Amino acid sequence: MGSLLRPQTLIESFLARGKDEISESALSERQDAAIGAVIAEQERRGLPILSDGEFRRLSWQTSFWEVEGWELWSGSWAATLANPSLRGEHETANTKADNAVVSYGVAATGKLRLVESLPLQEWSFAAGCTDRPVKAMIMGPDRVAQMCHIEDSAPHYLDRQEFLDDVVRIHHQIVSGLVDAGCPYVQLDEPSYTGYVDPESLEHMRTRGQDPLANLNAAITASNGAIAGHEGRAVFGVHICRGNRASMWHREGHYDEIAEAVFGQLEFDRLLLEYDTERAGGFEPLRFVPKGRMVVLGLVTTKTAEVESVDEIVARIEEASRFIDIDQLAVSPQCGFASGISGNDLTSDEQWAKLELLHEVSDRIWGA
Repeated sequence: MGSLLRPQTLIESFLARGKDEISESALSERQDAAIGAVIAEQERRGLPILSDGEFRRLSWQTSFWEVEGWELWSGSWAATLANPSLRGEHETANTKADNAVVSYGVAATGKLRLVESLPLQEWSFAAGCTDRPVKAMIMGPDRVAQMCHIEDSAPHYLDRQEFLDDVVRIHHQIVSGLVDAGCPYVQLDEPSYTGYVDPESLEHMRTRGQDPLANLNAAITASNGAIAGHEGRAVFGVHICRGNRASMWHREGHYDEIAEAVFGQLEFDRLLLEYDTERAGGFEPLRFVPKGRMVVLGLVTTKTAEVESVDEIVARIEEASRFIDIDQLAVSPQCGFASGISGNDLTSDEQWAKLELLHEVSDRIWGA
């Protein structure tokens, strides 16, 4: 979990900034206040690892934002106002998003260069609001590469690997800055991995002349490259899901076909895996997770309001423990509650109820 439902007043402030009705500094002040409040609420509810809720972001993808040569949205505020799911209008919850595979297409406008680290700004402020550990969330390098139209990026980049190498270099700079500042937990959000089991995504890669297996191997190398050299200096997690925008999902496919490579080769301390629906398949692929690595089972959905039962979640964890030692397991929501500023189709009370449920499950299985 990284993102939390934004207060309506904060959503309105984002939109007011988009219409140039308030200044950037006014928006920042309102973000500061909202982050302080949500940090305090997480403390009150006893969460062990806190986040700023991603309250400074238009969407989760804007962690890779202040990068020269990469314009995620041309006229980002205008795009926000034009996009119903960012603006706060929901389609039917827990349905597949239209144009799910190619949600954005961006061409590089120059050689990539990190201008400023948004994740470091976010973490530094949030960490100053609490004595508890605060995590940082970063969009993974392969997701950036999946969004790039290499064919339109010449002369700056002539092939996907050249572009990906520069993305990894920037990710490593961001991670280094966080670790050097004392960030104890860095989470890489890499939903791109499910593209390698999703039929529509695989067909899209082949249509563009790409080899999915080569892309998968490059993705694993890229994820590891982002954190290389920092082993033991922080806890590193990688989060894998199937899409989460405005209660919709983007991809489907079980882990089986990629588990041996992804679970076995990613050099992260924690694998945070979506497991809230049948789209994820069974727990058998967990047998490929090496000893000493934690798996955080995303069993509680953030897409719908119904709060799962403790017994149901406990039973699923026990089922998973048939394939991996139960002491290598933890439990969490399947994703964040608000990948974009509008958030998913549930209330703040329902969000907190789901997080309280996780406390009950954890206490029953692993003790207080």
